[in-house]
Amino acid sequence: MTTLHLTHACFVDHDTGPGHPERPDRMRAIDRALSSDAFTALDREEAPLRDDVEAAIARVHPQAYIDNIKRLRPEPGAPEIRLDPDTVLSSGSWEAALRAVGAGLRAVDAVASERSHANAFCQVRPCGHHAETAKAMGFCLFNNIAVAARYAIDTHGLDRVAVVDFDVHHGNGTQDIFYDTPDVFFASTHQMPLYPGTGAASETGAGNICNAPLAPGDGGPAFAEAFKARVLPELEAFRPDLILISAGFDAHAADPLANLCLQEPDFAWATGELMAIAARTSNGRVVSMLEGGYDLEALGKSVGVHVETLMGA
Repeated sequence: MTTLHLTHACFVDHDTGPGHPERPDRMRAIDRALSSDAFTALDREEAPLRDDVEAAIARVHPQAYIDNIKRLRPEPGAPEIRLDPDTVLSSGSWEAALRAVGAGLRAVDAVASERSHANAFCQVRPCGHHAETAKAMGFCLFNNIAVAARYAIDTHGLDRVAVVDFDVHHGNGTQDIFYDTPDVFFASTHQMPLYPGTGAASETGAGNICNAPLAPGDGGPAFAEAFKARVLPELEAFRPDLILISAGFDAHAADPLANLCLQEPDFAWATGELMAIAARTSNGRVVSMLEGGYDLEALGKSVGVHVETLMGA
């Protein structure tokens, strides 16, 4: 089976304004990286605008919150607004946000019920893992991966879903949504101290939360040790029916927003380790969703090795 790749042209229309690190050029950098002959076997689809997308979002975000985001979106031609100092809503953001969620839903359908694809990579923006139950923050409007996890359980009847987040910033929103939810396991490696300030190892929820913080300056060996000592054993013990990856690439040494020192092979290794557990517990079912990564060259290369590893399933 092939790897499903989901993206859409509208993701560049989410306009965050001049100088913002989460910019449309991130999509263009990934497009270039995935245009080489190495990726001709990818099964490419457009991220859909689904009739059930708002209902799916409402499984993890209150309807009043969803309605407020919709109400605040600027009209075409109007300037963007800021929901907080980092989080921008432009006239193109609403469709982009709905299609970002829709990509996750389509990917779950493909790997969890249709079994038409071995795994999937969702090249989307805005990213999602900082969006809490009723709070947009950290560039994120809706928590794309949390919606996908809840959809997988509620719609496809899966008993246990795991989310593994290797973005350099802690996925506070995903943790907030699932903190006392034993059917969802959340694991995160991240730099600490760093925005958003959550993610201490002592934050364990209902026994379903695994945080493995890294120190500024840590590189591949420390990252691998955190995975081997904490994340992988707890993930395998959970025995998920589906593994979702919050695939942020801002832990790369070249990234301007943090101070970890990972290189592309570290992302490939982590992806392979997660796929190996998925093969043993989840019939190989993996869905990856893009989060951070703000150095364009490093982002393109890192996504490239991540997707190449997924394609090797």
